[in-house]
Amino acid sequence: MEMILLFAPLVGSILCGFGHRIIGEKAAMMIATGGLFLSAVLSWVMFTTFSGDPYTVTIFRFIESGTLSSDWAIRIDRLTVIMLIVINTVSALVHLYSWGYMDKDPQWKEGESYKPRFFAYLSFFTFSMLMLVTSDNLLQMFFGWEGVGVASYLLIGFYYRKPSAGAAAMKAFIVNRVGDFGFALGIFGLFYLSDSINFSEVLDPHNAKELSKTTFQFLSWEMNALEVITMLLFIGAMGKSAQLMLHTWLPDAMEGPTPVSALIHAATMVTAGVFMVCRLSPLMEYATFTPNFIVLIGATTAFFAATVGLVQNDIKRVIAYSTCSQLGYMFVAAGVGAYGAAMFHLFTHAFFKAMLFLGAGSVIHAMHHEQDMRNYGGLRKKIPFTFAAMMIGTLAITGVGIPLTHYGFAGFLSKDAIIESAYAAGSGVGQYAFVMLVIAAAMTSFYSWRLIFLTFYGKPRGDAHTHDHAHESPVVMLIPLAVLALGAIFAGMMWYDEFFGKTWEAWFGTALYANHDTNHVVHDAHYVADWVKASPFFAMLFGFLMAMWFYIWSPENPAKLAKQQQGLYQFFLNKWYFDELYDILFVRPAKWLGNFLWKKGDGAVIDGGINGLALGIIPAITRKYQAMQSGYLFHYAFTMVIGVAVIVTWFALTGGSH
Repeated sequence: MEMILLFAPLVGSILCGFGHRIIGEKAAMMIATGGLFLSAVLSWVMFTTFSGDPYTVTIFRFIESGTLSSDWAIRIDRLTVIMLIVINTVSALVHLYSWGYMDKDPQWKEGESYKPRFFAYLSFFTFSMLMLVTSDNLLQMFFGWEGVGVASYLLIGFYYRKPSAGAAAMKAFIVNRVGDFGFALGIFGLFYLSDSINFSEVLDPHNAKELSKTTFQFLSWEMNALEVITMLLFIGAMGKSAQLMLHTWLPDAMEGPTPVSALIHAATMVTAGVFMVCRLSPLMEYATFTPNFIVLIGATTAFFAATVGLVQNDIKRVIAYSTCSQLGYMFVAAGVGAYGAAMFHLFTHAFFKAMLFLGAGSVIHAMHHEQDMRNYGGLRKKIPFTFAAMMIGTLAITGVGIPLTHYGFAGFLSKDAIIESAYAAGSGVGQYAFVMLVIAAAMTSFYSWRLIFLTFYGKPRGDAHTHDHAHESPVVMLIPLAVLALGAIFAGMMWYDEFFGKTWEAWFGTALYANHDTNHVVHDAHYVADWVKASPFFAMLFGFLMAMWFYIWSPENPAKLAKQQQGLYQFFLNKWYFDELYDILFVRPAKWLGNFLWKKGDGAVIDGGINGLALGIIPAITRKYQAMQSGYLFHYAFTMVIGVAVIVTWFALTGGSH
């Protein structure tokens, strides 16, 4: 079953991508979609029947070189089965949704065979992600890590005729290379110090504890080996999961088709960093600085992305920054040691965020690919099913539920678990994270309801013809929304105890590790004050009321406030000017250096030197020798006589001895 689950998407990708000309486009797309649904069904079977005892399925011997020895194997434990249902469920539904969304795509000319290629890319991405989460060693994980990078490049730049799509794909690829370089260095360092990259040795708490006692000299600094390794590994997670400083690629990735956004940038690829940190929990437990740094980055990212989401007008970009913010929540949980809470929010977030993206795609489809929310309005009666789905997703992401209970939408339970854990950590960074996350919860509520009110309420804006002809999406696009809605409503209530309750350690087994000598966060989180538990609810309520005031009761307020606070508005609208800053610090110097090496280095020195040699010195020498070639026989005879005379003279003087 494990082999079928893993390789069905790869087989579907190959047959769809290379065989569609033989078997036909529809048959190829059906094979790709069928392979994903097969994997999704097997994933749920495995999730519901898994006993909790980890095991591996060896496929073949991967590398044998000196002391480096590893198999290509499928590792099955609780972390793996959770990721399997997240990846395969969302991917299968995205494949089904794409049948409707990608039909007669206006980006392509009639007769162009683009759909099989799109489905092949989707399936290849899914296989790469499955390879990542089922890996049994760090090198195998790195292959999957790079595989999803390649697949995301292909999918983000799918509309290759659009310069903005090509630039976004390049940006995602290059920014992720920065993180991947750190990840690779972390793997090298871990192998150098522990002589292994296999999880059976790397994840042994005893080995991690011993590694925390190891130091090495770097220049004039004495550095802790475990701190350096975990920091390098986390840099890899920062790139893949779009954390602050390496986040700039994520919003631009919305240039790809909307189903791509739902698959890659809501439920799977961007959560790979969170999964990796949780997988390496034994290493994180014995580090000190790195977990605090993770909390700091996660909390700041959650706040930063929420502020930018407040003022975005592109419906997909609002949800993209929401994704960036929610990933910050997950890293805070992992940083304070509440790994189960991090995985809980990863799990619930997959359902409601994928539904929000697909719902946004349904709105865009209805409005003839218009994405600016300022040109929407009054759509709830035009597309009622999409409206209902988006409402459920919004109730889930904003955290609507009954305070101080375990009853509410999925995001209510998982987000509250993280906020309570941050407060229970008792550290300085934990308190900072608690404040930042509560503020981010209020802003999340505001921009989420802003999206709903601008899109579905008020008077129609923009092109009247487009609004009049808006219509509900086909059934093939609505079925995934209905399925994801179930997860957005019930996923939190059904699995709260397993992910965050008192039995979380027994349920996860050895897949997660908590050092009981220093880590009591989850236990303490259940006993924090009631005001701490209720604070996210009241933050959500505040954000909702502010959105009502701004966009329902007094819709003239946003323009007035933006005019009064022009500097702050532009600061948020321009994403804290990170792109402009990076353009000054990195892009322009890189372009200048490239032009300099091209013009001066290649053009002036290399080409100029060779051309000068060919056109200057060599012709001058050849002209001298050319003048000696007169063509007269007596000249050549005279030269031979002179040569003989020189040789005879030399022998006479030296006797031919040297």
